[in-house]
Amino acid sequence: MIPQRHALTAYLRASYPGASRDALLARQDARLALWLARDVPRVPAFEGASGSLSDLPIMDKSVLMRGFERFNTAGITAEHGWRAFEGPKRIGRYTVGASTGTSGNRGLFVINDAERFRWLGTMLAKALPGFWRSQHRVAVMLPLNTPLYGSANQIKRLKLAFFDINEPVATWQDGLVAFDPTVIVAPPKILVMLAEAGVSVTPERVFSAAETLDPLDVPGIEAHFGVRLGQIYMATEGLFAVSCAQDTLHLCEDTMHFELPEVGDDPALREVIISDFSRQTQIMARYRMNDLIRLGTCACGSPLQAVSEVVGRADDCFRLMSPHGPLSLTPDLIRNAIVDADRRISDFRAVQVAKDRIKVALPDGMPGEVLAKVEVALNALLTRHGLKATVTTCAIPLSVPTSAKLRRVMNESGTG
Repeated sequence: MIPQRHALTAYLRASYPGASRDALLARQDARLALWLARDVPRVPAFEGASGSLSDLPIMDKSVLMRGFERFNTAGITAEHGWRAFEGPKRIGRYTVGASTGTSGNRGLFVINDAERFRWLGTMLAKALPGFWRSQHRVAVMLPLNTPLYGSANQIKRLKLAFFDINEPVATWQDGLVAFDPTVIVAPPKILVMLAEAGVSVTPERVFSAAETLDPLDVPGIEAHFGVRLGQIYMATEGLFAVSCAQDTLHLCEDTMHFELPEVGDDPALREVIISDFSRQTQIMARYRMNDLIRLGTCACGSPLQAVSEVVGRADDCFRLMSPHGPLSLTPDLIRNAIVDADRRISDFRAVQVAKDRIKVALPDGMPGEVLAKVEVALNALLTRHGLKATVTTCAIPLSVPTSAKLRRVMNESGTG
């Protein structure tokens, strides 16, 4: 019953984050202070830490992976971790997992069993708050399985099946239909594929996860499944946000502390720096994510900070020159300019290929007049921001990657 106890404790804690914003922050401050005093100094990287979060250096994935053994209490090296991940995914009492590597360098994580089930309890509270009232069959469709997902099968009233999206949808869609999921968790590109293939399943909840949700894809997904589309914002580094009943993402401030520095002139646009006080084995303190989010509001009553959208990767911003120096255009600005140019645009790829060149590909067969509209729209966007770049468009077959994240806006110029 130990796993269930940890899951239940986390479930209850996440179900009641606080009666007000002030109560939530007071509880967060207390847990953060305890973690800084008790857990953070136990790893070599933070030995002798003062107990003040602001005194710790900001780290990122490159720092973590260069000295992985310095950031976990088990002293597990990256080499040892990768060997375990390719095999049993266990080192003694620890579970080893990894990111898919679809958006850059792969990252490792190591957790103990208590942390594994606390993660599950938190996820259940946020994504399936009344899960005990009925049996749930959860279909997880991702490019990489980890022991985190298998934990669900040790909880009564839950059954989880993993479907490997590295394989063509046709090879596992019959198994998905036979499983008859009540909940689906998948990248939006896979949800689009299922919708286009007319796969007959009737889930009660559908969540987009593992890559940025493009508003372009939402109507088709919701129309096919007949339910509102929720989101789960998570990565190797942790669970960051889950949609509420009103389909607004809320940061998991009950399990981690967020520093959200402003970016540019938009006060709602923020970077993400996390300190996960729910983790005791691998210390993630002041860890900078490669993400940009836009803060928002929600009327659901939750004290957790609302997020209107996960904008995308920071290094996929277009970095262009203005009369006053370099300026960044975020992926959502590029996307909106393109899709608003013509209602016939259902897909695209926009790439900054040089410091002053942008290429946009639209689906094969798109009329020339639509290509021209996209060029006009992007040039107008550049002009509004005082930027100059050559914009070219083409119509070509657009493939959807299965083993990599779908990124419709990319900076491949080396200027990001």
